[in-house]
Amino acid sequence: MDNLLLMPAAVANNNSNQFEYADYEEVVEQPVSSCSFVNFLDANTNSITMEELKTQCVVPTWANQELTISHQDFIETVHDAAKSFYQGESISSPSIRVSHIVRGRTPDALGKRASELLECEKTQFYQRLAFAFTIPTIYETIDGHRLELTVGGVRNYNDLNLYRSSKGVEKFSVFVGWRVVICSNQVLTGQGVKFSMEVMDLKQLYQQVMELFNQFNPAKDIHLMQTLSNTYLTETQFAQIIGRMRLYQALPQGLSRSIPRLLITDSQINNVCREYYHSEEFGGKGGTLSMWNFHNLLTEANKSSYIDSYLQRAVNATDVAVGLNNALHGETTYQWFLG
Repeated sequence: MDNLLLMPAAVANNNSNQFEYADYEEVVEQPVSSCSFVNFLDANTNSITMEELKTQCVVPTWANQELTISHQDFIETVHDAAKSFYQGESISSPSIRVSHIVRGRTPDALGKRASELLECEKTQFYQRLAFAFTIPTIYETIDGHRLELTVGGVRNYNDLNLYRSSKGVEKFSVFVGWRVVICSNQVLTGQGVKFSMEVMDLKQLYQQVMELFNQFNPAKDIHLMQTLSNTYLTETQFAQIIGRMRLYQALPQGLSRSIPRLLITDSQINNVCREYYHSEEFGGKGGTLSMWNFHNLLTEANKSSYIDSYLQRAVNATDVAVGLNNALHGETTYQWFLG
């Protein structure tokens, strides 16, 4: 695992679906599609396959008509890196979520009304993409729940200025951590996430992903989660924390600066409250709630986030759970949330 391979297989594969001159005219936030299976990210997104990305979506260009790195090449590069780094392990296929579709048209249809466009004259791509896959042969068990190593990434075309006259750096977020199998909750810490990988090509992306894998210590994360499973909140303490979380959203700026940040929203706090009573796996039992279960209530609520914010909130959920756990043992950083 210490020998980094710097050339992904995806570099050699040029995408044939190149529409350099397409005119993108509309950004649409697609309605939420219901699905019967549990996913790592549910609301505000739609599921898509790799084949659909390759055959139904165009690849945006810079102003000089040079192609950006496609979503599918991003996914394949991270997947190839995982295969190399975790050689000999079983690697699952990526689960892919997209949002904010951008609709356009081919150059020969520029003068037509939108209602007159033929299907072959329409183009589309997605501004935002998130994907994740697991390595099921690398796993641990915490409080009776199986956790599998998980890898994934996030990409948002809004982070780029595609009107630049020349090709610029492209930004990607990549993570490695754990996933709770029963519910697909992501268990992510700051050491396993790189929020902004700035690269010029797939070779640089591959190299930075391999470096992230190399610095990640999975045993450290597992130990942290096991520590959470050994600490319990009473119902009164849980209610106090939830109340402080609600107050946090209205704090004056001067006071909020002295308190660790909380990224979870009011609606997600409502979901945490509801699941405290209704979740069979992670709800309060007998008037107590382990900090491990509290962490899962936060990460479950985070599934309602938009793609461009869910990764930051996933890491913040871990920071909050660990910080509160430490506060219960005497540390002062998160003491404000305990009252």
